[in-house]
Amino acid sequence: MVSTISSTSLNAHDNAKYSKDLGIKIETLVQSTKQWDGNFLPDYPTSNAEITVLRITIPAGVTLPLHTHPVISAGVILQGTLQLTLQDGTTRLFNQGAALIETVNTVHTGKSLGPKDTVVLVFYAGSKHLPRTVQVKTKAL
Repeated sequence: MVSTISSTSLNAHDNAKYSKDLGIKIETLVQSTKQWDGNFLPDYPTSNAEITVLRITIPAGVTLPLHTHPVISAGVILQGTLQLTLQDGTTRLFNQGAALIETVNTVHTGKSLGPKDTVVLVFYAGSKHLPRTVQVKTKAL
């Protein structure tokens, strides 16, 4: 017996209709070629890809050390408010439900503003030999 499998690429309109017919809801939280600071995302590394998904809880009032991300990542704020700040003072607030595309190779910090802990679900698209986060030793923002 011979089986044939075929595939068809669905555009956004077809995908929405197909999902609606099954009762599935698809909501795009963020889609961009740019990071939250407005700069374009870098090209992917040429090594094997590695996807990591982390749930990160930052206690209310805690400021993260200065750091960078050498890989592309995106996150969704599940709870709380996260303030992100670049070295030049550029600051953005992300509240519960917000999605963001993280900066790559840009020194920044984050702070959980409270009163609740901030919980972030983060998706990293990197490679096995690249760290997700690198702490930077320089003066605080």
